[in-house]
Amino acid sequence: MVSKRRRLDSEDQETVTEDDPKIMKQPFSKLTKKSHDPCEVEENGSVFVRLLKTSGLTLKTGENQNQLGVDQIIFQRKLFQALRKHPSYPKVLEEFVHGLESYTEDCESLRNCLLSCERLQDEEASTGAFYSKSLIKLLLGIDILQPAVIKMLFEKVPQFLFENESSDGINMCRLIINQLKWLDRIVDSKDLTTQMMQLISVAPVNLQHDFITSLPEILGDSQHANVGKELRELLMQNTSLTVPILDVFSSLRLDSNFLSEIRQLVMGRLSSVRLEDLPVIIKFLLHSVTDSTSLEVISELREKLNVQHFILPSRVQASQSKLKSKGLASSSGNQENSDKDCVILVFDVIKSAIRYEKTISEAWIKAIERIESAAEHKALDVAMLLIIYSTSTQTKKGIEKVLRNKIQSGCIQEQLLDSMFSTHHLVLKDICPSILLLAQTLFHSQDQRIILFGSLLYKYAFKFFDTYCQQEVVGALVTHICSGNEAEVDTALDVLLELIVLNPSAMRLNAVFIKGILDYLENMSPQQIRKIFCILSTLAFSQQPGTSNHIQDEMHLVIRKQLSSTVFKYKLIGIIGAVTMAGIMAEDRTVPSNSTQRRADLSTEECTQVTSLLQLVHSCTERSPWASSLYHDEFANLIQERKLAPKTLEWVGQTIFNDFQDAFVVDFCAVPEGDFPFPVKALYGLEEYSTQDGIVINLLPLFLREFAEDGSQVTSQESSQKSMSPLCLASHFRLLRLCVARQHNGNLDEIDGLLDCPLFLPDLEPGEKLESMSAKERSLMCSLTFLTFNWFREVVNAFCQQTSPEMKGKVLSRLKDLVELQEILEKYLAVIPDYVPPFANIDLDTLDKIPWSSSAISTKNRNKGKMGGRKQKADSKASSTETLLTEDTSEYDMVPSGRSQVDKESTGKEGKTFVSLQNYRAFFRELDIEVFSILHSGLVTKFILDTEMHTEATEVVQLGPAELLFLLEDLSQKLENVLTPSFAKRICFLKNKGSRNIGFSHLHQRSVQDIVHCVVQLLTPMCNHLENIHNYFQCSGAEDLRVDDKPRVNAQEHHTMSSCYQRLLQILHALFAWKGFTHRSNHHLLHSALEVLASRLKQTEQEQPLEELVSQSFSYLQNFHHYIPSFQCGLYLLRLLMALLEKSAVPTQKKEKLASLAKQLLCRAWPHGEREKNTNFNDHLHDLLCIYLEHTDNVLKAIEEIAGVGVPELVNAPKDASSSTFPTLSRHTFVIFFRVMMAELEKTVRGLQAGTAADSRQVHEEKLLYWNMAVRDFSILINLMKVFDSYPVLHVCLKYGRHFVEAFLKQCMPLLDFSFRKHREDVLSLLETLQLNTRLLHHLCGHSKIHQDTRLTKHVPLLKKSLELLVCRVKAMLVLNNCREAFWLGTLKNRDLQGEEIVSQYPSSPESTSEDSEDGITSHVSRSRATKDGEDEASDGQKDQDSDESEDSSD
Repeated sequence: MVSKRRRLDSEDQETVTEDDPKIMKQPFSKLTKKSHDPCEVEENGSVFVRLLKTSGLTLKTGENQNQLGVDQIIFQRKLFQALRKHPSYPKVLEEFVHGLESYTEDCESLRNCLLSCERLQDEEASTGAFYSKSLIKLLLGIDILQPAVIKMLFEKVPQFLFENESSDGINMCRLIINQLKWLDRIVDSKDLTTQMMQLISVAPVNLQHDFITSLPEILGDSQHANVGKELRELLMQNTSLTVPILDVFSSLRLDSNFLSEIRQLVMGRLSSVRLEDLPVIIKFLLHSVTDSTSLEVISELREKLNVQHFILPSRVQASQSKLKSKGLASSSGNQENSDKDCVILVFDVIKSAIRYEKTISEAWIKAIERIESAAEHKALDVAMLLIIYSTSTQTKKGIEKVLRNKIQSGCIQEQLLDSMFSTHHLVLKDICPSILLLAQTLFHSQDQRIILFGSLLYKYAFKFFDTYCQQEVVGALVTHICSGNEAEVDTALDVLLELIVLNPSAMRLNAVFIKGILDYLENMSPQQIRKIFCILSTLAFSQQPGTSNHIQDEMHLVIRKQLSSTVFKYKLIGIIGAVTMAGIMAEDRTVPSNSTQRRADLSTEECTQVTSLLQLVHSCTERSPWASSLYHDEFANLIQERKLAPKTLEWVGQTIFNDFQDAFVVDFCAVPEGDFPFPVKALYGLEEYSTQDGIVINLLPLFLREFAEDGSQVTSQESSQKSMSPLCLASHFRLLRLCVARQHNGNLDEIDGLLDCPLFLPDLEPGEKLESMSAKERSLMCSLTFLTFNWFREVVNAFCQQTSPEMKGKVLSRLKDLVELQEILEKYLAVIPDYVPPFANIDLDTLDKIPWSSSAISTKNRNKGKMGGRKQKADSKASSTETLLTEDTSEYDMVPSGRSQVDKESTGKEGKTFVSLQNYRAFFRELDIEVFSILHSGLVTKFILDTEMHTEATEVVQLGPAELLFLLEDLSQKLENVLTPSFAKRICFLKNKGSRNIGFSHLHQRSVQDIVHCVVQLLTPMCNHLENIHNYFQCSGAEDLRVDDKPRVNAQEHHTMSSCYQRLLQILHALFAWKGFTHRSNHHLLHSALEVLASRLKQTEQEQPLEELVSQSFSYLQNFHHYIPSFQCGLYLLRLLMALLEKSAVPTQKKEKLASLAKQLLCRAWPHGEREKNTNFNDHLHDLLCIYLEHTDNVLKAIEEIAGVGVPELVNAPKDASSSTFPTLSRHTFVIFFRVMMAELEKTVRGLQAGTAADSRQVHEEKLLYWNMAVRDFSILINLMKVFDSYPVLHVCLKYGRHFVEAFLKQCMPLLDFSFRKHREDVLSLLETLQLNTRLLHHLCGHSKIHQDTRLTKHVPLLKKSLELLVCRVKAMLVLNNCREAFWLGTLKNRDLQGEEIVSQYPSSPESTSEDSEDGITSHVSRSRATKDGEDEASDGQKDQDSDESEDSSD
């Protein structure tokens, strides 16, 4: 077929013009005359010249253009007619072509014939066309001349192949080939194709590109397939022609299979192509995909496309630095710019394909989704997700979901994000608004990992993008900070702090935006306020003088204003701001810093400014105990975190030392003067003082002087009397010891007298005097006890790291004092239910909870302070305090020594009253993480004697069980607060959101990684204690120990040791369950922790792989299960082992061991059986059962064992007894067992695959056997409701009964469809058993309606619907197997749980029909739905199954 092409003349001219831009045309104004031109070619008897002239075209010589006197179409028609009507036709054609050849032998003449003709002006006006074709083009438009002219042209081409362009920029080869483009008709397209391919094969490379790209414009559609094959061979031979060939393929009509072959060929070479060729290659690959191949192509493309291979910033910069020294940097820079332009072009091609082809974007998302390993993810993947996110609004939600899943699974790490921005920042810069929008969306997540990813997007956008984007980033972060969302604010502030270190000069340009945050300070936490003032102070006091003075002035105004306020919130802001700014101003500039530039040393003027600012804070806080305490704590934190200039530190240290000594310390011989309600003694001294030396803390006199007799604070004091409140004692001492430690490199010899000095106190032990004390005296003694308790906590904080054996012994003595004071506090608090302790920690978290009247003695009438009372008013200070005291702290507070405040006043077995001190955490000074280094000391019990803490001292002081428990409880609470993920510790909106963090302010100023590192260092001593306690219970036979049968001392010791055991397991579980171990940067911490556990079994010098360490650690911890002292300890041991298995690549090998351990715990008789009634025990039992059934290899067998063995034993046992096989199964815990078994049964069958008819007979038999076991278990469980008919049991039957029936419909009925013929007896038996169970469910529905229990009846409609579906589905199965007659449907009577018929007000017709048709079932179902109270329930379900008769009647 010869294809016809129609093209406007102008397009032909455009083609020529594009290829020959330097052709100079003669203006028409010079061609207005038609007179004879001397440049005209003479005829000389040439047929060629004569016929052309007769037809209207005049040939010219030289550089003059040939003239066309008529319209082009008229010329072609005249010439065609002249040739056809010529007497010598067709010989005249040969003569004409011979004349053309002779004429074009001259290069100049050939050039004129190839260039466009010049038309006379009047002809131009008549046609209105501006452009005319060349002579050769006109001749090619005549069919009888076209083959000969084409042949002549191809003969002319070789002589010009290797010639350079002429002076006017014309290349003769290109000009000749252009004549063949866009011909209206091709006479012999096959021959033309052959000649073109031959020409391409011999042409030089530069012309090959042009010839190949011209093929679609020359050849007809019929030759596309042949050309494609020829080009494929050429592509395989010459890779340099890849770009033009692929460009042509996109313009040809080719078979999809052929394109698939080309695509595979090109994909194989993708990793080795040149960067400048990559855009065309990617364009071809993306445009050649179809819906069915898109996912495969994109997956292979993302795997082989590696832009980092072409452009590596670090390598380019390194090479440039070398080239600059040789003067070659300019050429390298040009190459780098070219590479970057090519990369941009590649992504432009990709973005274009994604924007207009939905299939490609979806395939790219799916390809990334399918990647599971973090190592397989590439920077390109994240870049593509961001690009797709920016191109289409419809895919935004999908991209966000993919990113969330990838982040939560740990597949996208910071390193990958850094690599992406480093490589693709030029491409990503154009989509900066979309990146910021995505970061903003991720910031709103509840998962801290997702918020962190959003913060990294902000960070790298600021680092790699231009000034405008940087401004947008800062603006977005400021918006997050002012949003009020705690997680958003914290993360955004952390990002700003990082940006200041990353690019301080750019941040200073945006300081005006950050300054606006000062208007939103009152809704922020203290830690957030610290970060804001740190950011602003760093910007304000930068190294360029005068550039940020306006920020300095603004900050000074805000701080002075806040300090002068009488409102706590504002004064707190002023104190924190002033101390933070002073720390930045007085920072020691002699030490290295993260900043790229450092300022000069602190000048005298700057030092004066710092001291003036600190004196201002001191003067504004000295008359307010809580403000003064906050100032001291804030300053102490500053000194701990930053190294101040020596001048400032020396002034501060001397001032604090003098103030503390004058305010709180008196000589031992100084007898307190005054009228005291109790005898005053120097108590708790660790050394014997003579009357001439020694010091004492003057606590009681100061305390009584601070408060008037009525309990109100003395508001007016003599100006000459310099007195400090005893409420500031602990905070002032913390500041003092940190100053001394900083000045003397941790040596505290200068203040070591405070460690063992006594305090002026009354005898705090109440003894028998407690009942005779007045309420005022009790409050006074309790307040003094709190102050003494907090003083000793700070003393332990201060001296816990001293290396002297004598100091270590004194620290342990103080720890014992703390334990004694803790017991005394419990006694006082048990008889003062409305008592408000003196404050200890001052921050915004406790603002709404602690009454800020500095009185610690409350005589006002308050509501009773017990838990579970009526809701207190939020604006009442007293009630807010009680809210704090009554708030449940955590799930870890389940140790016997830490009961809930619900039982605030309760009587133990020994007749003692006590309260939990965990709820008073806000009133205790916080223990530093360094305190737990005391755990390195030994544990002494009756059975085990550990190594002494020091060997040089004459007196051995060792850590006792009570002191160990004191430390472990605090460490456990710290780890729960820090390591538990935020989404797992959400607090009810009715509770104060900051209450969880009260008492952990110092802890939160340290990084989580630092805390984990500290705990890993403590693993060795904790393992020692764990082994010692295990040995204790092993020796005492703890598994059979009954506390009531032992003396009181042994019972108390057992109780303490058991609590220590549980706390140790909780600490280990909190550590190994930390999600941060999944991050690559924390792998070394996990490795170190596992090495400690593994080394307890055997010491190895060489480093072991992670999997081996996990296995050895599992084996080590597994050995502790033999002598677990309590049920809670056993559960935490299992949780710890599960946390370890999560770190293993093959956890299935250890799952059965977990199931075995869980079963042993369930089959063990635990002491204190009466506690099985409390909620905590039930929750723990529920978790243990779930662990057992989830990890056992045969869930159905395990359920059958419990339900078929344990429950009958329980039924036959006395009322308060339990099952002998499962002692944890009692009448109180039966509901827990029942609920878990039903849930796990339903979960198991729902996960079973239905199977297909193509499966083997053995597979069908195995599945039928499995379903028989499942239905048998279901039958056993359902029948238990006849014996245990309480609401919880019936509710479980209704809920999970429906779920089981639905699973049976979806998973089992397809199996029965194709198993009925081969296993008829098994199928009928299965259906018969299920029918009996569904009748019980129907009876349960009737029971629920009769008793009108709405909690149960709401489940009835859905259950009945499922039962009806089962009836219809069984009939369909029988019809499928040609057993329709086996099905009969009857009316099931309503009965109660015991099988007694329920008499309805509407009598039920006893009809029983043997309906075979579906109409019968439908009508019956309709009646059942219309019958009131469900009298006729066709759903009885399973009459269907009266297939017991079907086994006789069928066939």
